[in-house]
Amino acid sequence: MHDNEISLTVAMVRRMLSEQFPQWAHLPPERVESSGTVNAMFRLGVDKVVRLPFVEHGAHGIELEAMWLPVLAPYLPVRIPAVLGIGRPDAEYPCPWLVLDWLDGEHPAAGHPRASLTLASGLAQFISALRRIPTDTAPIGYRGGSFHPLDDEVRRCLVQARDLVDVPTLTAVWDDALGAAEWTGPPVWVHCDLLAANLLVTDDQLSGVLDFAAAGIGDPACDLMPAWSVLSAGARQSFRTDVGIDDATWRRGRGWALAQAAIALPYYRDSNRVMADGSLRALRELSSGNAPTRP
Repeated sequence: MHDNEISLTVAMVRRMLSEQFPQWAHLPPERVESSGTVNAMFRLGVDKVVRLPFVEHGAHGIELEAMWLPVLAPYLPVRIPAVLGIGRPDAEYPCPWLVLDWLDGEHPAAGHPRASLTLASGLAQFISALRRIPTDTAPIGYRGGSFHPLDDEVRRCLVQARDLVDVPTLTAVWDDALGAAEWTGPPVWVHCDLLAANLLVTDDQLSGVLDFAAAGIGDPACDLMPAWSVLSAGARQSFRTDVGIDDATWRRGRGWALAQAAIALPYYRDSNRVMADGSLRALRELSSGNAPTRP
């Protein structure tokens, strides 16, 4: 997917566990199939997972999770990963890494009507709880600021995907988002990456949220992205009502959903099918609400 990826092997993970966490060295690591774009996951026994960046810029997110996951967890209505161990870089591997507990559940099937209504309620509860967490000393979220600096890149990426999406309609949606009033309230905690791959459901209920590497404080609009990337059209208004969003924030939320999907689609089109499919779905929901097809 990226230039200069770090090659990660089971043998490497086993060696680092043996050297740094000998209490778990007897557990055989097994790589987890994932659409992740920064971190690899290795299942460790039945109740643990090793999380390691395969690009060096992922180190910052690991450090952030190590510090903040224990702080955030008590405030949230669903489970998030618990940090069991913080691994150090060594001569062979240049990044910090984590041993986390394994959370059971499945990723939601985007747009499924029955699941979406229940998921919309769970997402609203999670986002509302996140926004109430004290922000003292909290970092700035990856998408916690303005998307205006992405204007040129979004327009360029939409043109690159013109064989798949309605560029004029999406450009109008983007222009509307750019014209929305800025957030004037105090910064709040935001996850910044609430895509389907970072959500877990059990019996259609939101049961867990993963990957807080981009989390921090800022404008709550970025956490509205799942309204278009995950939820059905019928659940979207219910979600908006439950989370208590004003018109300007909703328009900025559309902007973040469009920016994330527009930039990801051409980048991952040939290298990450799950990311490409999810991005295409969001763009088509933003433009017309039509059911997605594969790129």
